[in-house]
Formats: sequence, structure tokens, C-alpha cells
Amino acid sequence: MIKDARHYDAIVSPVITEKATIASENNQFVFKVARNATKPQIKAAIEQLFDVKVTAVNTLVRKGKTKAFRGVRGRQQDVKKAVVTLADGDRIDMTTGL
Repeated sequence: MIKDARHYDAIVSPVITEKATIASENNQFVFKVARNATKPQIKAAIEQLFDVKVTAVNTLVRKGKTKAFRGVRGRQQDVKKAVVTLADGDRIDMTTGL
């Protein structure tokens, strides 16, 4: 199966945190996605890149925070995340990457 370059544009990176690891036990996987990516685009990208069946996609936008680093104030970027629920029996190995 040929991977389409558009799918790599939609999915930025997997999120590997304690909360995401706990969600993976329930067949839910968390990814950072492009801000303009839609749920159907995210679903198509995950299904093509990992050869799995996606049953649901939930998205959220975490607003950027204002932080200070060495006395210089700056702002973090807004981040869009997608929580992808897979069909029973499908798994994604987050350690291998894309």
C-alpha cells in the first residue's frame, strides 16, 4: 500500500505521556495533529499509515501558555491533539514511529 504524503502532513507526532499510555490500554491513542486537520482527514491518515480500523476521532485544541524563560517572556504555540479510538484487535506500536 502506497502512503500518501498528505497523511504525513496531518499527523505531526504521537503524544507519549503517562495519561496517553493509560488511554492506550483502552485502544485510544493520542497524536499531535496539524491545526487545520479535520476529523475525516485524521481518520484517513491513521488508517493508511498504521493499517488499522479507526472507530472514533476526538479532537481538542490546547491554547498556548505565556511562560518566562531566563527572564524573557514568551508564548507557547496552540496545539491541536486527536484522541483516536481503534477497533477491537487493532494496535499501534508507538515506539516504532512513522
